[in-house]
Amino acid sequence: MSRPTLEAVAARAGVSRATVSRVVNGGAGVRGSVADRVRAVVAELGYVPNPAARTLVTRRTGAVAVIIDEPGSRVFSDPFFSRQLRGIGRDLAARDTQLVLLLAEGPDDHARISRFLAGGHVDGVLAFSLHAGGPLPGMIARTGLPAVYGGRPHWSAPGPAPLYVDADNRAGARAAVRHLLGLGRRRIAHLAGPQDQTSAADRLAGYRDALPPGMPERVAPGDFTVEGGLAAMRRLLADRPGPAPDAGPDAVFAANDLMASGAIRALREHGRTVPGDVAVVGFDDTEGVATATDPPLTTVRQDVEGMGGHMARLLLDTLAAPAPASAQDAPPATPLITPTLLVRRASA
Repeated sequence: MSRPTLEAVAARAGVSRATVSRVVNGGAGVRGSVADRVRAVVAELGYVPNPAARTLVTRRTGAVAVIIDEPGSRVFSDPFFSRQLRGIGRDLAARDTQLVLLLAEGPDDHARISRFLAGGHVDGVLAFSLHAGGPLPGMIARTGLPAVYGGRPHWSAPGPAPLYVDADNRAGARAAVRHLLGLGRRRIAHLAGPQDQTSAADRLAGYRDALPPGMPERVAPGDFTVEGGLAAMRRLLADRPGPAPDAGPDAVFAANDLMASGAIRALREHGRTVPGDVAVVGFDDTEGVATATDPPLTTVRQDVEGMGGHMARLLLDTLAAPAPASAQDAPPATPLITPTLLVRRASA
């Protein structure tokens, strides 16, 4: 059975080929009743536009690149990324736009991604989990493609800073530490995330904001993984091996839930109870992690899936807006900062 053509739709609907093309490709200038008739025939015949022809008409590919500046081993093991992709994918699909996932594990991947973006395969870019000093922001800027970033990017490329969507990481960290202070804890440690990422740097800043004057910092670097939290907590406890309640920290704020779960394992190894000897707070409220720890984790919730949806909608709205006459006429980018919420469970 032959594939239905644009001409067949036009003949059945009693309109010109150009009218069908305008309706199918979202163009203006077609009366509502005519457009409805064309759409009904499209559905009846099962007509699917030819992608190449559609691109020629609309100068759009109907696809968006989603770039994650992390190795696949991390992307597919950390629930954070699946949640963000779920939000992005849902809102792109609602606007009939394809998601093209690109992972950046090293220089070869950066070169490959640069060639792909320059090749006109996508209409715009969504990028997240970027690292300071990495080439991606400048590379994306040079393509001229509209872009929205997940998380506040380190920005050194020429021109204005781009659109981004982020959680209020600093305020969330302050809330976590103030909660621990409210429990009477006075030796509060922070298991920090990688400081080349703004989310981790902001959480460390919020920890420092909330510490009362004269209270010493206890910071151990980590990498947003269970193993990183385990190693960081072990370092904090290494010179205080006994279970005495005054040995080492009496509370821990971890930069994410995975590190918090690793910290609980390390505390248990050293004979410390949670929350009796050491209260623990995480960040993210990650499904499958926060409620699965023993005890369930007090944490700072950020709406990761919702943030992904915001990113997609901001980019699609940018693509749909009329192009400014010049760069000077373009409105300034307005980032979106979403709130965080402390979720109390048994660990603190």
